[in-house]
Amino acid sequence: MTDKDLQFTLLQARNAGDPVRLEERAAFAERLGVDVSCIHPVDILTEHLHLDLLENRDALLVGGAGEHSVVEPAPGVQAMIEFLGETSEQGFPTFASCFGFQSIVLALGGDVIHDEDAAEVGSFFIDRLDAAIDDPVFGSLPERFVAQQGHKDRASRLPEAAVCLAKSELAPFQAIRIGTHPVYATQFHPELTRDSNRARFKRYLSDYQHVFGRNKAQEMLDEFMPSPHASGLLGTFADALRSGAL
Repeated sequence: MTDKDLQFTLLQARNAGDPVRLEERAAFAERLGVDVSCIHPVDILTEHLHLDLLENRDALLVGGAGEHSVVEPAPGVQAMIEFLGETSEQGFPTFASCFGFQSIVLALGGDVIHDEDAAEVGSFFIDRLDAAIDDPVFGSLPERFVAQQGHKDRASRLPEAAVCLAKSELAPFQAIRIGTHPVYATQFHPELTRDSNRARFKRYLSDYQHVFGRNKAQEMLDEFMPSPHASGLLGTFADALRSGAL
């Protein structure tokens, strides 16, 4: 299998006109090491979700959400949660970040809460757990690494099927694998780099100033860090798909 052979379905919850819709697709393509044409976006807010969307696809991706949340979800979000429950239980190869992580947690019986006191926006240190050491994707990580974050909701209880692979100081559940299936999800954003996450922060700066205050938001903007290990996870995932390790 070559790079051009890998094909991905990307579920997105981005409002019309949100420039992050295109940026997110490009970010996943770059981190996976494939052409952007290999990332096939699906708008969960307007499109019906069905398993035919996964035909001739090597894996399913889920990105962030912008203005949407899994806490009191809109109809399109609820439909995506149910869809991810089905695909995860079937073991279809998946890599979901942030909003996607929370959706899979809920879909399989866990809990997600809105917790602004534990919000992580910017670059944060993550601790790899022992359960990740022999994992074909997360085993490549050092014991502590930097990852890009952008969330105010977090998982408060994992489903029984989930194996926790990483944690942070504010969020005890930062990455999971569903049993032995090739279904991965991270609360952090492996598709983002320091520069792309900083640019996204600046785009939503007025919202963050409202949440954190003007001075704190500026401090956060100045504290973004490179995240080479976390940003390499999707490439490792793609390599594992190609080699049959998953």
